[in-house]
Amino acid sequence: MNVNNQNEQQNQEIDLGMVFKKIGDFFEGIAMSIFKGILFVKKNAIVLISLIIIGIGLGYFFDDVTKSYDHEIIVSPNFGSTDYLYAKIDLLASKVKEKDIAFLKRIGIEDPEKIVLVEVDPVIDIYSFVNNNTAIATNAQNTQNFELMKLLAEESDVNKVIKDKLTSKNYPYHIIHIVSNGYLSEQKTIQPILDYLNESQHFENIQKTLTNNIKIKMRKNEEIISQIDNIINNFSSKMNNNAQSNNLVYYNENTQINDVIKNKNALIVELGDQRMELINFNKIIKKTSSVVNVKSTKKLNDKLKFLLPIVLVFLYVFYSLFLSFYRSQAKKLTLIK
Repeated sequence: MNVNNQNEQQNQEIDLGMVFKKIGDFFEGIAMSIFKGILFVKKNAIVLISLIIIGIGLGYFFDDVTKSYDHEIIVSPNFGSTDYLYAKIDLLASKVKEKDIAFLKRIGIEDPEKIVLVEVDPVIDIYSFVNNNTAIATNAQNTQNFELMKLLAEESDVNKVIKDKLTSKNYPYHIIHIVSNGYLSEQKTIQPILDYLNESQHFENIQKTLTNNIKIKMRKNEEIISQIDNIINNFSSKMNNNAQSNNLVYYNENTQINDVIKNKNALIVELGDQRMELINFNKIIKKTSSVVNVKSTKKLNDKLKFLLPIVLVFLYVFYSLFLSFYRSQAKKLTLIK
């Protein structure tokens, strides 16, 4: 039994010794690799520094040559023209993709060859869609939108519903995104695109009719407000006359003067909304804001000055390792022969 115990202890000591030896060999290998790396850098320092300088120079050159700029226009389609907006942008995008310079120049774009991409996306604003805070919205319409969202959300994921194409087209604002390989003039590129989007005889007729109706309503509201002012002034005069003659007069709720004042305030608010409508409805596709010539930093844009030196150094290191491996294998093959 004692002999067996001694053998087991010896085997355990041998196993532990082998484990520690392997651990030591592992760390020694790492240290040797680091040392070889230092020797490689020291031996090839001039080449590596040269590659870094060349990479930075080429990076600056290509970054300057391949400059990309983003342009964004936020618009509000009026008179139910959202589908019309998307159709026109799709046509414009296809012409840009086909390099149809003649068409692009015909609609007034000065440097169409610089344009790389044109697309339109909704500005996701579910709260405005549900509340529908536009002046022409009614409580019934708001309720319908809210119930619609509840119904759609029950059938599928809410996030999918919010971003769904059919839902997103009902948002009040949409963003036109343009990518170019050079500076674009807002007057000679952005404005012609907006003019192109506003060319529609059908929606122009709707615009004229709706604008005229709003002006008629405004005149009628101003007349009613004037009549209400006369009623209030007459009422005030009677009150003053009664007070001066010391006659005690009781006015009950039948005078409805409070309701008259409320109606006047409501008409004033409606009149203000109508003035805002006239401002917003002066275009079929109304531009609300635009940002042009923002240098793009997406993907590899403006990053080549950092990436090219790394790529060149990596390729040189890979080539050196491959060459060293090839030579060592060739040497072994020679010894075998």
